[in-house]
Amino acid sequence: MTENDIPMVSFFKRMLDPMIILGLLYLIIGLKGELFTGSYLLLLILAFFISSYTYDRIDNYRTQHPGGRRAYAGDIFLGWAVIVFMLMLIGEATELRHEFSASVILIWITLTPFALLLSRFAAYDLVFNTRKEHAIRSAVIIGSNDPGFDVLRRLQSPRNPGVEVRGYFDDRDQSARPAGLNCAYLGALEDVGAYVGLHKIKTIFICFPMSPNPRILTLLDVLRDTTASVYFIPDTYTFDLMGARLAHVGGIPVIGVCETPFMGGNGLVKRGSDIVLALLIQIMLLPIMLFIAIGIKLTSAGPIIFAQRRYGLNGEEIVVYKFRSMAVCEDGPVIAQAKKNDARVTRLGAFLRRTSLDELPQFINVLQGRMSIVGPRPHAVAHNEMYRKLIKGYMLRHKVKPGITGWAQVNGLRGETDTIEKMRLRIQFDLEYLKNWSLAFDLLIIARTVKEVLKKGSAY
Repeated sequence: MTENDIPMVSFFKRMLDPMIILGLLYLIIGLKGELFTGSYLLLLILAFFISSYTYDRIDNYRTQHPGGRRAYAGDIFLGWAVIVFMLMLIGEATELRHEFSASVILIWITLTPFALLLSRFAAYDLVFNTRKEHAIRSAVIIGSNDPGFDVLRRLQSPRNPGVEVRGYFDDRDQSARPAGLNCAYLGALEDVGAYVGLHKIKTIFICFPMSPNPRILTLLDVLRDTTASVYFIPDTYTFDLMGARLAHVGGIPVIGVCETPFMGGNGLVKRGSDIVLALLIQIMLLPIMLFIAIGIKLTSAGPIIFAQRRYGLNGEEIVVYKFRSMAVCEDGPVIAQAKKNDARVTRLGAFLRRTSLDELPQFINVLQGRMSIVGPRPHAVAHNEMYRKLIKGYMLRHKVKPGITGWAQVNGLRGETDTIEKMRLRIQFDLEYLKNWSLAFDLLIIARTVKEVLKKGSAY
């Protein structure tokens, strides 16, 4: 993968680059003993927006045209030259240039590109050295053709240490495969699903044209029951892709078919908001949680915290915590959903479930990184295995961490799902959330959740 595929480096380029530019100017003003005037504040604001836009455009170009460190260094100096030129034009047009110290501006213009270069390379080395040891992403290629060879060539480059290609699949006679496709032949297309599930493959590159070909449609149906990220390698000369959602992996142009919305900077925003909100909520609700724990212990026999296996990110099993609301702690291959007037629910448990207070220990799961505050609600493993066979696309909800609350829940789909249609509708809301995620969307769901729990709930 390239720098743009890694959240930390993406964060440096989109956020820290402008902050370094602004921080260095502020530092130089202080060291030179200059007065920080309103004109300098205006310069900071202009520099922030111009640099954010300029480097974002340059980074998009570099994503499509990978290069070595010399090319990236050239991008930084070129981008800074463009930024300085635009600021000079604005300064001339508004005559603001007379408001600044010439020595401050000269030092700032000289030092800034070197500071940016140092920060970029430091982030790149830190992240890639870590990924080499701890986060190799497995991948397979579907198609023994020229696009497949090009994918393999790029992913085997030293610039892409985060991807390990296990091999490729194809139905055709392999005697005519490209000579450079020097990885293992893993079988026909009908073998893809079993191999991906058994070996927990993270990424799949489909090197066939996007068309309603029966074997492609069958393959996509199979892959929807996995948690692998699936990409088509587009033929940009044959198809009009201007309206498609394009991405880049290892400098390769791809069409994201099944991908998490929390790539790059979005992942950092999501995780950061989870940590901050979970800490605040835990601190505020700690006394309430203590009273609930005492009440559970005094009113029924059994543990205070109920731990149950659920499916988390990428379909991996996690342990989810809840305040025990039933007289039993079921976590087996068959689990009956809670129903209205369920005899297993204790008197205090009924109140906790109705007000969703039984979910409060899941903020610990959020801080652990197993869950998010907002996301598809996790289902018991037994229920997952049942519904994934009945509802197409069910496993796509596991492309993100499960949430304490979700878009389905604030739209009335809490509690028991006693029919397949109810569960199918819940999944539709979950997938709609994945397609339209934003931080504002998360905050809206949280606000609506608070409103819902203050009313009479629908959970049993």
